[in-house]
Amino acid sequence: QVQLVESGGGLVQAGGSLRLSCAASGRTFAYYDMGWFRQAPGKERDFVAAISRNSARTDYGDSVKGRFTISRDNAKSTVYLQMNSLKPEDTAVYYCAATPQLYSSNYQWWNYWGQGTQVTVSS
Repeated sequence: QVQLVESGGGLVQAGGSLRLSCAASGRTFAYYDMGWFRQAPGKERDFVAAISRNSARTDYGDSVKGRFTISRDNAKSTVYLQMNSLKPEDTAVYYCAATPQLYSSNYQWWNYWGQGTQVTVSS
């Protein structure tokens, strides 16, 4: 089992940047593919980005391609989400997730979740 704790959320103006971090503890971090999802009030949880356990593969949701970058540091058991050119529609709670299987954009595929961190982008 793995425990996940997100940090780095906050309030930022449109066009600004934030970097989210997700620190993992428990089982060996390198055993897991990692991902980020987000959920706005009244909406479903949407796929943002995912990265394979050896960083060889990454994928992004269509709405964030070219603006967000996912990365990981297995030595630090941490996954990051660099968010640039933020838009008001990026406002949501962002969740870190882990799976021992190959990642999927379907949130129901993922086994472990953090508590979430709020990102608010003002216009």
